[in-house]
Amino acid sequence: MGTDLHAPLGQNRPAARRRNRRFSLAIVFAILAVAGVLGLSLYAMRGDDALKQTASNLPAASKPEPTQPSTKPDPNAAPLPSAGMPRSDPGSGANIERTLTDDGSVVTKYTPRPRDGSGAVMIGTQRIGQDPRVAAQPNDALLEDSPHGRLPIVGPGGQRPMDQYARPWSGARGTRIAIVVGGLGLSQTGTQRAIRDLPPTVTLAFAVSGNSLQRWMQEARRAGHEILIQVPFEPFDYPANDPGPGTLLTKMSAKDNLGRLHRAMGEITNYTGVMNYLGGRYLSDAGALEPVLRDISKRGLLFLDDGTSAQSKTAIVAKAIELPHAFGDLTLDGQLQKDAILKKLDELERIAGRKGTAIGIASAFDESIDAIRQWSEEASQRGIEIVGVSSLASESVGP
Repeated sequence: MGTDLHAPLGQNRPAARRRNRRFSLAIVFAILAVAGVLGLSLYAMRGDDALKQTASNLPAASKPEPTQPSTKPDPNAAPLPSAGMPRSDPGSGANIERTLTDDGSVVTKYTPRPRDGSGAVMIGTQRIGQDPRVAAQPNDALLEDSPHGRLPIVGPGGQRPMDQYARPWSGARGTRIAIVVGGLGLSQTGTQRAIRDLPPTVTLAFAVSGNSLQRWMQEARRAGHEILIQVPFEPFDYPANDPGPGTLLTKMSAKDNLGRLHRAMGEITNYTGVMNYLGGRYLSDAGALEPVLRDISKRGLLFLDDGTSAQSKTAIVAKAIELPHAFGDLTLDGQLQKDAILKKLDELERIAGRKGTAIGIASAFDESIDAIRQWSEEASQRGIEIVGVSSLASESVGP
């Protein structure tokens, strides 16, 4: 024993005994590892059972729904964005039906439902103006087929062509002026120059007796112009002064005059309203005028009276039927000289300074186009906003 005490620790021990201790430690570690794995497995199994038990005890409303194809309409759900898929008008009251296909994609179907007035009222959802990328294309929801072509109507959600095709403006309550240049379509070169050279803030009016109107309408809309159609009305000195084929006449029946109006309306699309071409006698006859203005109002359009007839009954009739209407304050090119037209534009600015707004009327002559373009550039630097005529329609008053 003494010898063992003086011997260095670990010497003179059998080698086999050392191997046995190492072997025993390996077995212990292996057993512990196996026990750990078994323990974790048992814990996971118990945890899974506990989760299943918890899910079975949840109320029915909180259980997750199976992801199976569903065709039940969901009228309150917002439409999912999808490339190329139409989006429903918020005020249209459409049913929205979604189906989850086997490959995981969602198919959305929109169908109309009856509008009984008991649904939610949407405020501030009406869009003013068109996306410039599609401004030359009509909104099919605002058109109806007729024997005279496609005519404007109020859409199922209440949207009017007057709003859809209006030129947006800033909303500022400063001095605002609308300039309407008419007679487009009568001269090919004059029409092309007006569309190309006039600022897009200028409203263009197309004479329904013109040529290639659909082509010019599309170019004008792509250039950013708001547009009107000019319909011929009977002047006092008719037939010595004949506005052209399709003129609305006071002695003609309301049915025939409406037929002529509809033929004029069917020439083009994408316009906000109707403007008279001549028509002193017709505009002074409230009986002849009322059914025509009522039809224009029903179709969601405005009526622009060029302001040249002091006897016009447009204001009286328009207010009675709640038709958006406006009046020209000044004819700009009575004298076909650029300097004279510039002076008239300055006078128009003074009128707008007194009233807050003003509307000037001109024709697509070279002198008029040059003067309006020059004056518009200068006026913008004086804080004057040139706007589409539709933005002034509800605020204008009769002469």
